[in-house]
Amino acid sequence: MKTPIVTNQAPAAIGPYSQGISTENLVFVSGQLPIDPATGVMPEDVAAQAKQSLANVKAVLEAAGSSMEKVVKTTIFLADIADFAAVNEVYAAAFPQPCPARSCFAVAALPKSAKLEIEAIAVK
Repeated sequence: MKTPIVTNQAPAAIGPYSQGISTENLVFVSGQLPIDPATGVMPEDVAAQAKQSLANVKAVLEAAGSSMEKVVKTTIFLADIADFAAVNEVYAAAFPQPCPARSCFAVAALPKSAKLEIEAIAVK
């Protein structure tokens, strides 16, 4: 059984997908763009974008009854691999040890011309 996660503390889905899906033991957070849910604005700086995307991930997790401490896997999509170090610094501050498993990819482009997008899987 799967339950959609909906929160106004993260941007609404901009397509045919859920902000997250919760199962009995797991939470799957869709890729979160760095959009401030209160204003609809995206920061310009990649570090600020990383911080906002992670805040959005956290909001979806909390709406599902999970937390950043329970994240087991993340994927980061970067529009420019040269931003890796700046994003890594923000990312490291967001997760307690041991950090989750992670993949990071450079992609050709992201929705709304974002510099990054972050998705996550967590336990409940």
